Amino acid sequence: MQFNIPDTGQKRVVIVGGGFAGLTLARKLSKSKRFQVVLVDKNNYHQFQPLFYQVAMAGLEPSSIVFPLRKVFQNNNDVLIRVTKVLSVDPSASEIHTEIGSLHYDYLVLAIGADTNWYGNEQVRANAIPMKSVSEALYLRNVIFEDYERAVTTPDFDERQRYLDIVVVGGGPTGVEVAGSLAEMRNLIIPKDYSDLDRREINIHLIHGDPRLLNTMSEQASAKAEIFLKKLGVELWMNKVVKNYDGHTVFIDDGSTIRTDKVIWAAGITGNTVEGLPAAARVRGNRLKTNELNLVEGTTNVYALGDMSFQQHDTSWPNGHPQVAQVAIQQAKTLAGNLVKLEKGQSPVPFRYRDLGSMATIGRHKAVVDLPFWRFQGLFAWFTWLFVHLFAILGAKNKVIVFLNWLWNYFTYDQSLRLVIKPWRKPVQEGVKQA
Repeated sequence: MQFNIPDTGQKRVVIVGGGFAGLTLARKLSKSKRFQVVLVDKNNYHQFQPLFYQVAMAGLEPSSIVFPLRKVFQNNNDVLIRVTKVLSVDPSASEIHTEIGSLHYDYLVLAIGADTNWYGNEQVRANAIPMKSVSEALYLRNVIFEDYERAVTTPDFDERQRYLDIVVVGGGPTGVEVAGSLAEMRNLIIPKDYSDLDRREINIHLIHGDPRLLNTMSEQASAKAEIFLKKLGVELWMNKVVKNYDGHTVFIDDGSTIRTDKVIWAAGITGNTVEGLPAAARVRGNRLKTNELNLVEGTTNVYALGDMSFQQHDTSWPNGHPQVAQVAIQQAKTLAGNLVKLEKGQSPVPFRYRDLGSMATIGRHKAVVDLPFWRFQGLFAWFTWLFVHLFAILGAKNKVIVFLNWLWNYFTYDQSLRLVIKPWRKPVQEGVKQA
């Protein structure tokens, strides 16, 4: 079965993934009027991943960091949205196969990002909590506050610790930001909401497999992040590796154990996969090897962007570009220009990444920023982080909502988002056939 897509006579660009890369590319190509763009995603919205942790920590509403894809392209007939999951790619026939049918393409762009890397440990995967989608962030929020509710009715100290103690695995930006937010919640919110709980019983552990935190940033940023976390009361386990987690106990490589019902896994990412591409193109981290034009090795019209793309031609990044939003956005902009050039018979330009810097926030007035020309930490870094992320969010309404949430939280140390909202499911009735 084929997609219900009209043939307009334009070259068709199929983009798989509505993240930073896919959305940027679709918006750029829509302005050229040369292509029919079909944007395929399993969700009908774009997710602003850098703020997932704030949804999980009840700092923001989930709706304020997602944006409907169709709203981006309202009244634009050159961009069509299809919500489905891509099952495989057939490069020889220039087709993708999805749950709703097949679709021919002239150019295919894969921008489906990355997922949590469990490093082959299925037991950890079955029991730990990832945070790679707004759905997972909401699940984590529910689990945290459900366990606080259980803790207030549990008289036994050891049993209560299961519900109160939290382990965060991974000392990159996500792990550091989550640990800092959890510590601030314990220090400022729990005494208000749970006056019958002793917040000193809540232990927050951050386990990191390297000698320093934020090891992709400067040593200055790493050292300051460690100071900030210790000041907040986070227990750091440096140069330690989690060997297993059975749902109740964390087993560490030095023989230590931590008893907890909650492990937040932020220890790494691996590229998402799609069947049908040349096996030789797949490299470490499940990424796709691409040339300087982002063309997947062994193909003629299949491109990969962002977290999926692995390039070695850039001498400044011999081990591939970092898997961050700026790489995805810059690659998308370059590819949009190159596809137009190809249609005009002009020579495409190679991609060159311009590093704009990196940053992480650890809590109120606590952040670290590494710019190409300047490194700074503390209050000004925190305001810089807020400014950059606020203006990167899609939609004026979302910007206003996020700003107001941050402003309210700044002055009150309080939010009314600490809700346990469970998904409703149809009741299963014995003997009654359901659709």
